[in-house]
Amino acid sequence: MEITLDQLLESRDNRSAMQKDLMSKNPEQTLVCFTVVMPGQVKRNRLSAVIAEAGMEALRERFGGDIFQCIERDLETGFEAYLLLSVPKIEAKQTLCEIEDRHPLGRLFDMDVIDATGVPISRSDAQRPARKCLMCDNEARVCMRNNTHTQSELQECIHQMVEQYVRRV
Repeated sequence: MEITLDQLLESRDNRSAMQKDLMSKNPEQTLVCFTVVMPGQVKRNRLSAVIAEAGMEALRERFGGDIFQCIERDLETGFEAYLLLSVPKIEAKQTLCEIEDRHPLGRLFDMDVIDATGVPISRSDAQRPARKCLMCDNEARVCMRNNTHTQSELQECIHQMVEQYVRRV
């Protein structure tokens, strides 16, 4: 099912509200927000389900007993998970960067640590390099800003990544 820009923007507002609510109720915990990178108007499909499952498995494997609470939401606008951890924020961000950089589908994970003001902690705050593009060695933000790759090229790349991952598992 295709989503509209209004639905996408509303989901971002709702995600922000959820983050603020969780942080206000659990100020001593580290909040991680996980979403799936899925360009285009269709955010839920077989590929996004595989990516979400793989990401959650990686998070549970890495953080295990440090997970205080986990909320998963499979919405039309995409998969979202909120994890409250008993791990320091920078340590959590460094671990999330490792997952994003090393997991076969990690480039399709958007894993953020949200600080007390509601802003994600940056990769540079965790002494990590910027994320690479799905398709080339440029920084992802450069390719996104310049529309270096078409949406269909990105979707085909994601399809290939997921199919390769499924064959390996």
